[in-house]
Amino acid sequence: MQQFGFNALVGVAGAILNYMFGGWNELVQLFFLLIAVDYVTGVAASLKSGAGLNSAKGFWGIWKKGLMIVIVMLGHRFDLLLETELFMAGFIYFYMANELISITENCGILGVPLPEKLRKLIEILKNKQENR
Repeated sequence: MQQFGFNALVGVAGAILNYMFGGWNELVQLFFLLIAVDYVTGVAASLKSGAGLNSAKGFWGIWKKGLMIVIVMLGHRFDLLLETELFMAGFIYFYMANELISITENCGILGVPLPEKLRKLIEILKNKQENR
């Protein structure tokens, strides 16, 4: 009976993922991996910088990531409606770029050596985002 429950749970999870993202492909996997790595490196960077853990900041960080997932899901639904493959992938690439910038910033705080050109590029991107 336990095996049936596990199989049912896996089947339901697969159906939900298929509905939300059209399947569990490499792009979706990388998107979720970057979300997790950004969150973990963000917590580590916060601890290392002496800021400590802030439950409100963590809460809103999780909400932000949840909304990113919802927007990607909506992109998939738009793709189905308009018979394209543009929206979900476009949203994922946009959010992946933001996550990579954040991960790189966190790694810099943690003392991971970064190439000077990469640090300058991140600074330029941050300034452009702040000026919007």
